[in-house]
Parts: sequence; C-alpha cells; structure tokens
Amino acid sequence: MLDEMNEEYNMITLSIPTRKRIDFVEISDLVQKEVSRAGVSEGIVTIYVPHTTCGITINEHADPSVADDIIMQLTKLVPYQAGYRHMEGNADSHVKTSLMGSSETVIIEGRKLVLGTWQGIFLADFDGPRSRKVFLKILRSEV
Repeated sequence: MLDEMNEEYNMITLSIPTRKRIDFVEISDLVQKEVSRAGVSEGIVTIYVPHTTCGITINEHADPSVADDIIMQLTKLVPYQAGYRHMEGNADSHVKTSLMGSSETVIIEGRKLVLGTWQGIFLADFDGPRSRKVFLKILRSEV
C-alpha cells in the first residue's frame, strides 16, 4: 500500500482501493504501521486525502454497522442525483465530502496512535470504486 516516502519531509503516500460507490475503509493499521516505521515516539500525524469526493473520519471501528448507519444518514441528507447543478453525476459526493472533511490529526504517544478503545480512522469514498491517495504527514515533538 505504500507508494512513496519523502524522507526530507517525512510525508508518506498510501494508495487505498475502494470496492463500491460509497465505501468506508478502515486505515488505522496502515497509519500505525507508517508511524512505527518512521520511528516517531511522540508527535502527531495528519491524515489527508487530496480528493474532492473522498474524506477522512474517525469513528467506531468495532461494529461495522456504525459505518453503515453513517452512510445511510448521509445518503438521506444528500441523496444521489437530486437535481444538482454539477453535471458529472457525482454532485452528492462533493457535498458529502465537504460534510465529512478531508483530514484528521492524531496524537502519537509511545510510538502508538492515541485513539479511543472503539475508534478507527476511515477513508470515506463517496465516488468509487477506485484507488484513492492518502497522505500522511508525521511530525515529531520537540522534547
């Protein structure tokens, strides 16, 4: 999944495949792997997607029905093909992504991501299936 790493800037690019038009893919383990690989004991990692129809969120990962519920509610709130002006057929995807957001920042302590017991980091694709880029920027704390 690792595409490249720029050692000078400590930026990592991951490619994440999605399987369907609206898909939540948990990437917590991939992010943790890269934090461990970078050797950062204390700091932060920013997880960012450079797409206008795909976002990042942190939510419950223990029960997959939570992601299904989020998708269901976003679909009710922003339905597919509801007379939007954007004519590419994915206007709902842009709106859902704006609601979701394109980045999250997570604290690193003791070489581990600081997430709650039930929390996971998800790539939320609203215009798949396709391969999505995820950029990780890992910053070491000055101690």
